[in-house]
Amino acid sequence: MTGDRVKCNIVYSKMLTDVEDIMLEEFDLPEGCIDIGIFTTQYDGVGYCAADEATKTANVDVVYIKTLYGAGAGLNDGQVFGVITGPTVSDVESGLRYIRDYAENKSSVYSANEDNSNLIYAQLVPKIGKYFSKTYDLPIGSSIAFLFAPALEGVVGVDEALTVADVEVVKFFGPPTHSNLSGAILTGTQSNCRTACEAFKKAIIDCVEDPLDY
Repeated sequence: MTGDRVKCNIVYSKMLTDVEDIMLEEFDLPEGCIDIGIFTTQYDGVGYCAADEATKTANVDVVYIKTLYGAGAGLNDGQVFGVITGPTVSDVESGLRYIRDYAENKSSVYSANEDNSNLIYAQLVPKIGKYFSKTYDLPIGSSIAFLFAPALEGVVGVDEALTVADVEVVKFFGPPTHSNLSGAILTGTQSNCRTACEAFKKAIIDCVEDPLDY
């Protein structure tokens, strides 16, 4: 129903130990790392946030993560394919467990309509980890709002979030992304990032409920 949280599932989560040389080269694994965890999340934005979360709670690094074209999981976006590695098998196993727990229990995917066919991703990340810090050139521990929605609605939502909250744009994702969405990553205080998430979500729900201005 409108405004309800929608569970995001892990589609696949697999551990590969002592990988072959092609994997070492393809994923540019750090020296001494020969084990990888590969995963696919049902909603692509969740995968990025879950991977960053794993870098805060396990001794792992994100060595590859990309959005796949097309949706294979019944949601209005693509999936994400991610690869993590660490010094030991147990490190990588821990990372995969954290990714699954985050995706299934802590992700902020919401329904914008009654039949859950139109979804919003409005994730407050109170303190970013190593992956987001490196990718977006922000200090570890910065707060961000990670915001995505279908193309038109996402533009409406980002504009409202920037109007309401005292935040700065880290990166704007204009439509269409690989998963046919749009959105932005915003940074500011934790409180302001939370305000941005709520404004983004509300603006999109209002847009879906009343789609025509003229």
